[in-house]
Amino acid sequence: MTGEVDPSRRGFLKAMVGLSAVAAVGGLGKGVVQNLITPAVGLTNFPETLLYWNDPSTPNSAPVPLKASQFEVESPSVWIYYYPLSDEPNFVIRFDREVPPTSVTIDATGEVYTFTGGVGPDNSIVSYSAICQHLGCIPPIIHYYPPGQEGTLPANVISSLKTYNVTKPTYGVIHCNCHGSTYDPFRGAGIITHPTQRPLPFVTLKYDDLTDTLYAKKLTGPVVFGHPSDLTGGHAISNLSKTTVNKLASS
Repeated sequence: MTGEVDPSRRGFLKAMVGLSAVAAVGGLGKGVVQNLITPAVGLTNFPETLLYWNDPSTPNSAPVPLKASQFEVESPSVWIYYYPLSDEPNFVIRFDREVPPTSVTIDATGEVYTFTGGVGPDNSIVSYSAICQHLGCIPPIIHYYPPGQEGTLPANVISSLKTYNVTKPTYGVIHCNCHGSTYDPFRGAGIITHPTQRPLPFVTLKYDDLTDTLYAKKLTGPVVFGHPSDLTGGHAISNLSKTTVNKLASS
């Protein structure tokens, strides 16, 4: 992972304890703030983990390896899996076109890293941390808005998108409804609107074209919010060899 952990962000977690209590009263609960206190546990290396799912064509069946070619294009639903820790949710998104590599800037530091682009049969599948890099909100408060749904976003975000799209057409956005941070999932989850100062880290996926399956291999970019590193600050997923992609309702 690139970038150093910002001590001010870690110190800010103490102040967020009060906010989490208010959020719970308001019914937002865990979806508002993630990982206020991170345990000193985790992993020493990134595992290579096969993505499973409950195949929509066979409801109520046991999870099976996710078939990349069957994954819904620009789904209006939120698809989430945990990797490599049990408190690190990640999005899976499939576009209707190839997603090219690009450079991504961390506004907080000016550091630039390379997003490696999409994978799968059409190089169109990407995966990002689903923890907002501003204050740690998680789905469904932060989620992917596919093309055609951007009109439901706040007016200031729509205005910013119009300016952004002059040079960088978007194919849906990831937006956090808590404080308004918006990310471009077609370009490495780079920042479109603040207050976030850090892009969403991306998960490197490996595609096996013989089996049409996907493996999570590592996280790259700024450290996942609320964690000392992407491998510490939580317990490892229960089975390092596989993790299940689950569909959440859009909000």
